[in-house]
Amino acid sequence: MPTLAIVGAGSQLGAAVARRFAREGFAVALISRTAERVEAVAEELRGEGINARAYAANVKDRPALREALDAAAAELGAITALQYSPLPAREFMRPILETTVEDLQSAIEFSVYGALTAAHHVLQNMRFMGGGTIIFVNGGTAVRPLAKFGGTSVAFHGESALGAALHEALEPDNIHVGQLVIPGGIIAGHPRKDPVALAEKLWSMHTERGEFRVFAGDMDADG
Repeated sequence: MPTLAIVGAGSQLGAAVARRFAREGFAVALISRTAERVEAVAEELRGEGINARAYAANVKDRPALREALDAAAAELGAITALQYSPLPAREFMRPILETTVEDLQSAIEFSVYGALTAAHHVLQNMRFMGGGTIIFVNGGTAVRPLAKFGGTSVAFHGESALGAALHEALEPDNIHVGQLVIPGGIIAGHPRKDPVALAEKLWSMHTERGEFRVFAGDMDADG
């Protein structure tokens, strides 16, 4: 059974993506910082007949993130798809003139170091298996920096550069690396940015393996 690992899994997008991939036969590893919350999501999904398990790890704790991915692979099967979509902390959303070096360091650890840790940790097996998918999910500041959101404007650009470089480097190995940009954030009921619509978009990115960057909405939305 193929396994999808969602780093930053929650009750909205994470749960919707888990349901979409499970319909295609995937087991789902849900990884998040708060054990109680992510276990509640996994329990709900298991109640729907989905093979889902929860793992607690802070993406800034690189050993813990690796351990969670190892545990998921051991219990569910080799990870063939990875979604990196943790929700940015509040301090990453401060205006650039109020953003400290410590804020920015934390944001980069979160968006760049955590993303690279997760990607590197699943790549060896994907290359051995002959293929896989890695998708980074970001807000609109990954493309258009905004002075009012200092940390994400800088860190998401770093994550975008990382993803684009991996996309180029791994294409010969049949590993698709993509980025889904959601300007303005997730909006329930929105035709393109509702969690179910976004889950469908992520599934199509996994199957169609097209360009690196895909937009879930128009860039006139903030964030």
